[in-house]
Amino acid sequence: MHGAGNDFVVVLSLEGPCGLDADDIRFLADRRLGVGCDQVLVAEPPRAGGDCVYRIFNPDGGEVEHCGNGSRCLGKLLLDLGLTEEAGTARLETRKGTVEVQKTALGLRAAVGKPDFRPEALPFVPEGEAIGRRAEAEVHRLALPSESVDFIPVSIGNPHAVIFCDAVREAPVTTLGPRIETHAAFPQGVNVEFVEIVDRAHVRFRVWERGAGETPACGTGAAASVAAGIRSGLLDRRVDVETPGGLLRVEWPSDDASLLLTGPAELVFEGNLDMTA
Repeated sequence: MHGAGNDFVVVLSLEGPCGLDADDIRFLADRRLGVGCDQVLVAEPPRAGGDCVYRIFNPDGGEVEHCGNGSRCLGKLLLDLGLTEEAGTARLETRKGTVEVQKTALGLRAAVGKPDFRPEALPFVPEGEAIGRRAEAEVHRLALPSESVDFIPVSIGNPHAVIFCDAVREAPVTTLGPRIETHAAFPQGVNVEFVEIVDRAHVRFRVWERGAGETPACGTGAAASVAAGIRSGLLDRRVDVETPGGLLRVEWPSDDASLLLTGPAELVFEGNLDMTA
């Protein structure tokens, strides 16, 4: 499946734990030797009243907390197969809470949670106090060899460093992204977003994803970027996010509300793979 070009292998294991280990995940995600994807998504039996436990694995085999586009894809699959308790709504239990997914006229919409701007929520260990504020957002500076980078830390249940830039097509995503991702100030790594503001309701976006590299889109990254822009006084409450893989819409109705992520979700193919071969 894919959502705005962000592609996934979805494993339905609703009768019990799937039993995949890190080597299995790396094989499935390999675009030459396996199936190939940005993340492997696993649906296991629910534990807290949802429709399934939703687990997310990066191509390096590591399990992560959240994936917004993955939520929309898995939600679509469960809804299409009639595997939800409530018609029209899929409830996915993540490590950070339950995500609700619904079909809308614009595509699949996921309530991906409230943003948290506290450094410890990522976690991010700053070298000192924030260097300043942009409206209500704290701006931090990360020291790298030969340069420094200003960014806004945001957690959407997973960690993000949002960098506003003038021209996203020219942003050093593949060189700067991995250096920030693995910086000691982020003990659990970080997703790095590069965001160009076109106007108050439109941004262009590229992302370096933790454990995956540059991907065509990232749902929680888009949500984090819009939240940072709103907090900085740069964006309105409804924003279209132009990614290399397609268009996403992010809404943040109020500071106390969940971010809403809407966009396409498509089934590409389905099949069976013998993992014992």
